Amino acid sequence: MLRVCVQCEVASCGGGSWWRGDGKGNHHSHGRTRKLTTLSKRMTVEQSGAPRPRLMVLTSEKAWPYSWKWKENKSTRDCYVNCEVERVWQIVSGDLTEWFSSHGRTDFKPKRRLLIGTSGIGKSMAAGSYLLYQLLQYDVEKLPAVAYSFGGNTTYVFDKTIKAVTRYLGRGAFEDFLYDLRHLKMKGYVIYDVTEKGRPASYFSPFNEWGMIVVSSPKVSNYEEWEKQEGAERIIMNCPDEMDVKAMCAWMKRDETAEKKAEYWRMVKERMEKVGPIPRYIFDANEFIAHSAAIEDALDGINSRDGEKHFTHGGVKLWYSENPSQKLVRVVRERGEVGAGGFLNAPISVCLERRIPHYFGKRDE
Repeated sequence: MLRVCVQCEVASCGGGSWWRGDGKGNHHSHGRTRKLTTLSKRMTVEQSGAPRPRLMVLTSEKAWPYSWKWKENKSTRDCYVNCEVERVWQIVSGDLTEWFSSHGRTDFKPKRRLLIGTSGIGKSMAAGSYLLYQLLQYDVEKLPAVAYSFGGNTTYVFDKTIKAVTRYLGRGAFEDFLYDLRHLKMKGYVIYDVTEKGRPASYFSPFNEWGMIVVSSPKVSNYEEWEKQEGAERIIMNCPDEMDVKAMCAWMKRDETAEKKAEYWRMVKERMEKVGPIPRYIFDANEFIAHSAAIEDALDGINSRDGEKHFTHGGVKLWYSENPSQKLVRVVRERGEVGAGGFLNAPISVCLERRIPHYFGKRDE
């Protein structure tokens, strides 16, 4: 695995092997992973006048549990970490410190977190992958196990003590996963990414021995019951901004000429203005075309009366809704108290923001 701090430094580190099983006790294959040190704190303090780093890139030879495509039929091996993704980890890291500082109290319950962001937050925007990486690097004596589940359909359990990975495939295997988790006599942490057709987070309500974070879009049915039962605290994550995406382009085209780099950035920027800053939709041509059509279908599916409800203030100002059309909006963290879990919605792209004030009125004519 390779660490790259865009506009900063490049460093590689050694590592070891992980064995993968099939959920039935059979460990039959292995993959390669490498340890990473944390991002350098030096930044611009030691380099007067140097530009601040925008991005950290984690590169894995075997990819990640989920990888979006940046070229047709080619999945990215990179995990792009911006300040928003790092912020999520810092909050979770603080929770772990509190958990392991409870001095053996038997009544201490690991904190539950709910991470809410624009659809694609856990996969395309790397929040889930980066959390997994950091949890795997965490002190094995304190946190010997980590689980990462995608809607209950595909689940990975990492036993750090023996460097083994067990994969559970299919909805039926999810029950086996929960059973095994209850009988695993060690501390651990669960990342649960609520997919569009996956199980709601409430399936985990009876299970409270491990720390847990649920990663979701603002669709209330994904998490409402679990959030209330567990008293989960929210983390709101913003989308990548334009400079984050530009740094991604710089890394992808690092070996190209200045002219080709500029040409690639113009293309990506045009896509971003149409469909928003979600990496999987702007770096893959097929995904861009498909999502552009999906946005048009979503607009056509909203009548004018519902449009006022979905797009208050005509898309000009931010508004609050926990059931927005996921293809049309992005989540924006509300400014306020530190640790507050408020969020607002905004049109997903510059183009959509310009169209919305005129769109529904024109259809009523």
